[in-house]
Amino acid sequence: MISTNLKKLRLHHKLTQEEVAFRINVSRQVVAKWEKGESTPDLGHCQALAKLYNVSLDNLVNFDGEDSNLIIPPKGKYFFGVAKIGDRGQIVVPKKARDVFQIKPGDSLVILGDEERGLAIVPEKMMYAFLNLLQTPFHKEDE
Repeated sequence: MISTNLKKLRLHHKLTQEEVAFRINVSRQVVAKWEKGESTPDLGHCQALAKLYNVSLDNLVNFDGEDSNLIIPPKGKYFFGVAKIGDRGQIVVPKKARDVFQIKPGDSLVILGDEERGLAIVPEKMMYAFLNLLQTPFHKEDE
């Protein structure tokens, strides 16, 4: 998995093996071996690679996109899957999404829409926190 992830990320970021090697202080041959699965980067190099590609260390190592064209999402971004709409318009929010955003039974979700970009679902408590932030006046010393 990590070998495939390393190659996909490098190509996605339009970097050569030489450029990756230079940025994390290894040889091009080492990067080539990692991408072929002939060897595996140690923890320190995995951390450097995750930082270089702006992905989580967990996704760098464990993301399984081999059967799809999905690229590892940037750090803090997620693809939770697909939800089907029920007969009455209900959807089931995937468990991992509920866990990441701490959504509990009885919580309210705000549904936002943009005709060009689609729908967004935001936990109500996060929406209120964002709106309160917008209403906070700026002080001169903060500028």
